[in-house]
Amino acid sequence: MKAGLKTVVILFVFSLMLISVKPVHAQCSQCAAQVETSSKNGSSAANGLNKGILFLLAAPYLAVTAVGLVWYKKYRRKNVNIDMPAKKLNLN
Repeated sequence: MKAGLKTVVILFVFSLMLISVKPVHAQCSQCAAQVETSSKNGSSAANGLNKGILFLLAAPYLAVTAVGLVWYKKYRRKNVNIDMPAKKLNLN
């Protein structure tokens, strides 16, 4: 009984999501048109847009690097004593 009710609720929510879709205009084409017209007029808006794109591109890489550095500093082993036997190793 509960599984059937859960399925009905999920289907209802999914159908509401499909019905309530609104058409949107892509920002990329608007930005491209704006940069094209401003570069023809001699404006430097394209440089600011390119720097903003590079900033947004670099942010996730910097975050992953910071997490990796913290993880490395926290979990690396310190003062590990490696005692290898003096006898010859036979790997066969």
